[in-house]
Amino acid sequence: MRSLFSSLTGQGRLAPLFKFGVIGSLGFVCDNTVVYTMRPLIGLTAATLAAYFIAATFNWLLNRLWTFRGRGLHHHPLVQWLRFLWANSLGFCLNRGVVFTLFYLFPFCVHHPVVALAAGTLAGLLSNFKLSQKLVFHDRKPVPPTSGASGRS
Repeated sequence: MRSLFSSLTGQGRLAPLFKFGVIGSLGFVCDNTVVYTMRPLIGLTAATLAAYFIAATFNWLLNRLWTFRGRGLHHHPLVQWLRFLWANSLGFCLNRGVVFTLFYLFPFCVHHPVVALAAGTLAGLLSNFKLSQKLVFHDRKPVPPTSGASGRS
């Protein structure tokens, strides 16, 4: 059992996915907290959209510090955060597509958004992990821009 735990939290092959999932679970709590807190103030739809970006920022920071620690440090944090949001746009569409579909089809989910938010989180998990791994937290250095001028007049 100890071996399994150390392979999931250490440097084993499944460790990054496990860590991403743990952070995703914390992001799910953040997402729900924001939805339930903001819903009375701005309505369910706006709260659901705002919560995604707050939770995504929370997830980016924790993934930067733990899951992909030491990777992708060649990029400025703001650039990396924007790349994280861009790379996870497919996951956003899957996540919030499921959430809003469940809101539309099942009034129960409107009264208990946690159910729809959980389904949405699961829908976007794997695509977000693979795209974050490949496009955001990688070890490739950015290529310096080349000048468009050829030096000829």
